[in-house]
Amino acid sequence: MDIIIKEDYAQLSRYAAEIIASQIKSKPDCVLGLATGSTPIGTYQELVRMHKEDGLDFSQVRTFNLDEYLGVRLDLDKPYHMDQSYARFMYEELFKHINIKPENIHIPDGQAKDPKGVCQWYEDAIRNAGGIDLQLLGLGGDGHWGFNEPGTSLGSRTSVVALTKQTLDDNYEAFYKKANIARAQMPHFAITMGIGTILDAKNILMIVNGSRKAAVVAKCLEGPVTSQITASAIQLHSGGITVVLDEAAASALANSDHYRHVESMKRQYGL
Repeated sequence: MDIIIKEDYAQLSRYAAEIIASQIKSKPDCVLGLATGSTPIGTYQELVRMHKEDGLDFSQVRTFNLDEYLGVRLDLDKPYHMDQSYARFMYEELFKHINIKPENIHIPDGQAKDPKGVCQWYEDAIRNAGGIDLQLLGLGGDGHWGFNEPGTSLGSRTSVVALTKQTLDDNYEAFYKKANIARAQMPHFAITMGIGTILDAKNILMIVNGSRKAAVVAKCLEGPVTSQITASAIQLHSGGITVVLDEAAASALANSDHYRHVESMKRQYGL
């Protein structure tokens, strides 16, 4: 596991975007797992810049998003602030700015009449695409990935889940409050990739910023593996793992000096 500590959010975002761009350049038809939330926005903005200024080509890239609220769907006829779907988030923050093909974009259908059927279809679609080459992840305030709330099995697959109060509170502050949408109108269920699904990815890139998540970052990376902090399953992944933190998010790590030393030595020796 490579733990990279950057000075601030801007540096974190550029570094993460460079990892994703390198994956695309090495395998133009790669399969990317993508995440929503406030943390990846800077990374997506840098990828858009790379596309527009450096010619980063997304024409063959295929994507699978981590999750979507149940009961909502992308509606491009609605004003942006009235459509809080994750599909809309991805369209506005990334997809409409790059040359990705619509048929190569996969997001769980929050309006499906058979949500459980959608979950199985999603698992099959990922497998038929050859699996995810690089999965981008954030980190929830209680240590979750996607909507895999505390107590979720570490072997879970794509499924319908109920959201915890903390997740509802976090998402209300980040998205719904700004849109003047009442808390009672928020979806309380979602479709999410499972922890087992995420761990199937060949490579994982997790990005975290801010002092508010410092304590849970330390539990995730240096504490025991537990279903109470589902992202601690990152310690079980057998592929390539890169965790990029800003100084604030790394501030509670017991071994931060060691991580900096390892990063420095790898740069020195070109590893």
